[in-house]
Amino acid sequence: MKTTDYPSDLTDAQFALIEPLLPAAKPGGRPRTTNLHDVVNAILYLNRTGCQWRALPKDYPPWSTVSDYFRAWRRDGVWQRVNDALRARVRRRAGRRRSPRTARLDSQSVKGGGAGGASGFDGGKRVTGRKRHIAVDSLGLLLAVAVTAASVRDAVAAEDLVTLVAGGLGRVRLFIAAAAYRAAALAEWLASWGRRLLVVARPVGTKGWVLLPKRWVVERTFAWLLRYRRHSRDYERRTESSEAMIYVSMIHLMARRLEPVPHRHPFRYRLAA
Repeated sequence: MKTTDYPSDLTDAQFALIEPLLPAAKPGGRPRTTNLHDVVNAILYLNRTGCQWRALPKDYPPWSTVSDYFRAWRRDGVWQRVNDALRARVRRRAGRRRSPRTARLDSQSVKGGGAGGASGFDGGKRVTGRKRHIAVDSLGLLLAVAVTAASVRDAVAAEDLVTLVAGGLGRVRLFIAAAAYRAAALAEWLASWGRRLLVVARPVGTKGWVLLPKRWVVERTFAWLLRYRRHSRDYERRTESSEAMIYVSMIHLMARRLEPVPHRHPFRYRLAA
């Protein structure tokens, strides 16, 4: 049992939101002795700090055990199901319906971490590595994520992303995206699904960052994700692990939003005389 509390750890109330959504131990065999709260906290620690699996503090279960749980839950789609369940609760608390009607699409290219796997060169961003394609709702909460080589065009990856969204959120009919998604083939494909694409482009002649209506929400989500240092580069060998880590980040963010903890500064300062 872990004895030290780290800033990334979930409180008991926050873990209670997630625990019912985690798979039960398989029947038969040796009873489970691993504390799942500690396993989840270890994954969050690695995700937040960006450390290596073998560098996990000894307060947590063995790194190999934590890694096995992470990969098993990735294969079983647990991270996505937990994300979807918490998103519905956050939306209800905000006075929204469980399922949104619109989705914002965007991508982010990041350098690879040298672990191998799918990789490519994004000529627009001048980045060699991978590209994260995400869809979010009007609150910036994650609906779906797809990670590809950075060379994959946004309009091409959008079809897989839209398929993921449509598969679990049938109410979504409008997709809002940047000019990079302005492709006749994509618009026609969406129309065949009974859905529509709205492109919000930058004003002509503008330079630097510009606040764009409707699109700024997804850009803020990328800013949230970059608070988790595991996302500073893509360190995963498999793109499925990269996608799972993004779900982990959003789960952490939503758990804290649903069960906030008052901020307590760990240091005491003396007032100047």
